[in-house]
Amino acid sequence: MAKKATGSTKRFGARYGKTTKDKFGAYEASQRKLYKCPSCSRTQVKRESAGIWQCKKCGYKFASKAYSVASVSKIKTEVAQL
Repeated sequence: MAKKATGSTKRFGARYGKTTKDKFGAYEASQRKLYKCPSCSRTQVKRESAGIWQCKKCGYKFASKAYSVASVSKIKTEVAQL
């Protein structure tokens, strides 16, 4: 008997295959996870849209990767160059 899908990929039912759903579930979990803020160092950064991230604590808004935040040192270096 096949295992049932868990998490956010449950909505796809028997369509698309296990490997595709597993990859999609990993991307979706990483984009919904809270990340560490490069400004105030709290774990309050949430994705607003593709590549736009904002800290719920200090309001710091910045651009990074589409599904996850790049390393904090890389973001600070890019901001310093501006």
